[in-house]
Amino acid sequence: MGRKLIFRIIFVIVIAGAAYRYFTFQRSELQLTYVTGQTMGTIQYNVKYLSSDPENYKPQIDSVLKAFNQSLSTYIPDSEISTLNKTGELADPSSMFLDVIESSQYVFSSTEGTFDPTVGPLVNAWGFGPDKILKVPDSAVVDSLMQLVGFEAISFSNDLIGMNPEMYLDFSAIAKGYAVDLLADFLGSKDFENYMVEIGGEVIAKGVNQDGEVWKIGIEDPMVNRNEQKLLAIVKLNNLAMATSGNYRNYYEVGDRIIAHTIDPRTGYNTNHNLLSASVFAKDCMTADAFATAFMVVGVGEAKRIAVQNDLEIFLIYQEESGELRSYVSEGLTPLVEMNKLDK
Repeated sequence: MGRKLIFRIIFVIVIAGAAYRYFTFQRSELQLTYVTGQTMGTIQYNVKYLSSDPENYKPQIDSVLKAFNQSLSTYIPDSEISTLNKTGELADPSSMFLDVIESSQYVFSSTEGTFDPTVGPLVNAWGFGPDKILKVPDSAVVDSLMQLVGFEAISFSNDLIGMNPEMYLDFSAIAKGYAVDLLADFLGSKDFENYMVEIGGEVIAKGVNQDGEVWKIGIEDPMVNRNEQKLLAIVKLNNLAMATSGNYRNYYEVGDRIIAHTIDPRTGYNTNHNLLSASVFAKDCMTADAFATAFMVVGVGEAKRIAVQNDLEIFLIYQEESGELRSYVSEGLTPLVEMNKLDK
């Protein structure tokens, strides 16, 4: 899967011991099973579930993720999305591909175009693509590439997806959330009532953990050094998904100018506002993932408005002109949040 346009900043505090591939933990009549591995190249996944008769479902989990990658990974030459990007057409798309493109259309419309999976050429031009060529494009280049950006130009049905072959579609800002949902659906099909799924910082949780408590997820301080981790808040997550995006660690400097990696698909230029991170909470992780991306484009005020319109709970961290950190926690989320050292 191509690199996500928005740098992930979520720290999942329930994850421990990445070196362990599989283990069980006894608690009364339930046992905790922990399965971990890699997907989408080098991205780690972590799955935990409790049951009275534990079984290692790692082979099935890996099978689901393999099918996901074959549909949506831009790094697999013969994947569905690679076929579409090369030819401009994709016949008989899979249900996975249709799920993601339909959800993308919904979020694209709901955010007035600030979430747009066709923005990839601009991201590359600004130096944040796979090649990492740090160069500020001139206005002529931006204007030219803007002709290839616009999700509304993609046509799709159950039988055929079509677009200008010069366009480039990349679902990296929504697909990890969808992969989380796929694994949650798999666990649900096995009648698990207590589980947590995390892939590259995207999370969904249901029920309780091995201690009989609601799963707890941490949100990092966006101002610490890149190699440090400090929690600003802990969120209790039950029957809820969470995705967090930020733009404060992925940037470069040109003279006295900071070039942030968040590109506004409506203008072709990088964003310039005080929002440092956006955590979005929804029933499914795909929705949370996509809206978190959009909120990092629009900033604090518009994020609040769009969240209300779409019945989303949000946790925003932003910086005042004085340099002081502030947060905004939506009303429905407030009972689930334990704050650290950050004013509300």
